[in-house]
Amino acid sequence: MCHLILDVVSEVRRTDPRTRAICCTHVNERPAFPADNVGRRHSACVCESDRQLDEEKRTLLSVALSFVWGGGACQSHGLCVGRRECLRRLQRRAKRRDASCDMELVSKPNATAAVWEHFGFKPNDRGEPLNLSEPCTITGAFSRQTKYKQDSANWCALTDSVVRLIAKEMLPFSIVEKPAFRRMLQTFDSQYELPGRTYVSQTAIPQLYNSIKDDILNEIKDIQFFSATTDMWSSSNMTPYMSLTIHYISADWSLHSKCLETRYVPDNHTADTLGENLKSAVADWGLDEHKLVCITTDNGANIVAAIRDLGWPWLNCFGHNLHLAVSHGLDSNKDRTARAIGLCKGLVNTFNLSWLKRRDLRKAQSEANLPQHSLILDVVTRWGTKQKMVERVLEQLPAIRRVLVEDKKHSHLNPTWQDVAVLESINAAMKPLADFTEILSGEKYVTVSSVKPVLELIKDDLLSPGPDDTTLTVSIKQNMCRVLTEKYSSPAINVLLRKATILDPRYRGSMEEAGALDDVKHQLVQELLDLGPEESGEGTSGESCGKATGGNEDEPTAAALTKKKRLSDLLQNRRARNLSQAQAAFPKRVLADAELTKFLQEDAIDASCDPLVWWHDNQRRYPLMAKLAQKYMCICATSTSSERMFSTAGNIATPERSCLKPHKVNMLVFLARNLP
Repeated sequence: MCHLILDVVSEVRRTDPRTRAICCTHVNERPAFPADNVGRRHSACVCESDRQLDEEKRTLLSVALSFVWGGGACQSHGLCVGRRECLRRLQRRAKRRDASCDMELVSKPNATAAVWEHFGFKPNDRGEPLNLSEPCTITGAFSRQTKYKQDSANWCALTDSVVRLIAKEMLPFSIVEKPAFRRMLQTFDSQYELPGRTYVSQTAIPQLYNSIKDDILNEIKDIQFFSATTDMWSSSNMTPYMSLTIHYISADWSLHSKCLETRYVPDNHTADTLGENLKSAVADWGLDEHKLVCITTDNGANIVAAIRDLGWPWLNCFGHNLHLAVSHGLDSNKDRTARAIGLCKGLVNTFNLSWLKRRDLRKAQSEANLPQHSLILDVVTRWGTKQKMVERVLEQLPAIRRVLVEDKKHSHLNPTWQDVAVLESINAAMKPLADFTEILSGEKYVTVSSVKPVLELIKDDLLSPGPDDTTLTVSIKQNMCRVLTEKYSSPAINVLLRKATILDPRYRGSMEEAGALDDVKHQLVQELLDLGPEESGEGTSGESCGKATGGNEDEPTAAALTKKKRLSDLLQNRRARNLSQAQAAFPKRVLADAELTKFLQEDAIDASCDPLVWWHDNQRRYPLMAKLAQKYMCICATSTSSERMFSTAGNIATPERSCLKPHKVNMLVFLARNLP
C-alpha cells in the first residue's frame, strides 16, 4: 500500500507542476477526502498511523490518498489527471517493478475498492512477503530506513553471528571495516550497522570467550576422570606457547575433547617452568589433579622431567615414537640411504620451484599415462612425509626421466639404478607403517586400547623379515622394531596399556598371556577397592533394578495406581531389598572379582564396533567395570590434539597479525577450537 501511495505522489508531481504549489501552500491544512464511509475509515487510519511524519510528507500523502479515493478532491486542487488514468499508470509501473524482481501483485480477498487491487505481493520461491494479511503501513515503511539500536535484540543477534564467524573461521578483526563485507551485510539487512574493529576486538571477542568458557566450566566440573595432552610451540614472531587439551567420557558414553589453554611461556623452558605452568593451568580450570588419568606428550626431556616431578601418569606419543623409529632406522644405514634421500629432496625442490619443470612434468605424465600427481617434499616436523616423498618419486620416475633427459643442467639428478634400488628398499620397509599414525591420531574415538595390539602387529608381522626383502630392508625393519620396543619398555606404560586393552570389549584378555593377565586382574580389582563409593558406582545395580521393575517403594508409578495390582507388584520391593542385602553380604573384592571374570569370559566383539557404544548398552551389567572403562578409555594414544591446536594458532598468529597479544591469541585459539 505504501509503495502505491508514494508512486501516486511521484506520478502526480511529474504530470502536473501545480502539484508542487499545492504541496507548498497546503502545509498547514489537510485536503478533503470523499464523504463515503470507506474514505472516512481510511482517512482515520491514515491520521492515526502518520502522526510521526513531518508536515510536508503528511500533505503529500494526503494529496495522493485523495487522488486515489475519488475525483472530488483532485478537482478541488485543480489536478488534470483522472483517477482511472493514474491507476492505469500505477499498474504499468507496478508491472515494470514486478518484472525486475520476479514478484506479482495480488489483491486483497473479499474487497471491491479499486485500491485493494494492489494490496500486496504474491510470495516468491523464498516465501516473501511472509504475511499478506497485514498491509504495509506508512509508519512501517519509514521505520525500515532507521538503524537498529545497539541494545536491541536484532542488533545483538546479528553482531553475535558476525563475531562467531570471525572467531570460528579465524578471520582478522579488520574484516569489519572492509567495504565489500559491509556492503554484503547491508544487502542482508539495511537496518543493521556493523560495529568497528575496536568493539569486536576489545568487547565482543572477550564476551564470547567468557561465555564459552563458562559453558565448558559447567560441563567439566562434574567429570570423574580426564586425560590431557600438551606440547610447546613458537609463533611466526618467535613467541613461545604451551597448549593444554583435556579428554573425557561423558555420562552418555561419548568422547569429548576440549582445548583449554594456549598459554604464553616467556621463561626458559626448564622442567620446573613447564611443571608450574601445567599445574597452574589445571588449577585455573577447577580440575582435580587426582582425577587426571594420564597425560600424553612427546619425548622431550624437559616435559618428561616436568611430568615426573608432578607425579602425573605419563604416556609417550605413538606418532612421535613411530617417527623416531623411522628416522633411526634410516640413520643406522646412513652410508647407504643418505645419497638416495638427498637425491629425492633435490628432485622435489627442482620441480616444485620451477613452473617450467612442473609444466614439462605434467606433459610427460600424460605421455606416460601416469597420474597427474605433484611431488611431495619431506617436512621434518610432519610425521610420515619421508615415506610419502619416496613413494611419489618412484611412482613418477618415468615422467621425471623424460624431463631430465632434455635438461643438461639438472641431468645429475636423474636417479641411477642403484639409487632406485635403495629407494625401493626404503619404501618397502616404511610403507607398512604409513597408516598407523593417522589411525591412532583421532579425538572422537578410543585409541589408547589399540596401541598394544598395534605394537604386536608391527613387531610380529609388519616388521618381520620377509623372503623378498633386501638386506637393506631387513636392516631398516630391525632398527625400527628395536626403537619401538625401547619406547614402550617402561613398566608403568605397559601396565597402563594392558589395563586399557583389557577394558576394551574388542580385545578383552585375548592379547595377554595367562600370567600377565592375572597380574592385571589383581591390579584392576585393587583399583576398584581404592575408588570411593561415588566413583566405584555403588548403588548402580540397585538403581537399574528399580528402573527395570518400574519404580520404588516411596514413589509408585502412574501405571501402578491405575492398574490392578499383581503378585509381582506386591513382592518387588521385598525382592529388591533382599538383593541389596545379598550384595552387601559379599565383600566388595568378591563382587569386583566376579564381575571382572564374567566380563573377560564373554566373546570379544567385532573389531569394527565402537567400544563406547557397547559400554553404553552394557553398563548396568558391569557397573564396577564401567567406571574403570570411563577412566582408561579417555586416554589419547598421541599428542595430535595439541598439534592441531598449534595448526589453528598458526592460522591466527600469522605474519600479518604478528602484533596480536598473547592473551588475545589464547582467546582466539580457544574459540576457534571450541565453538560449535
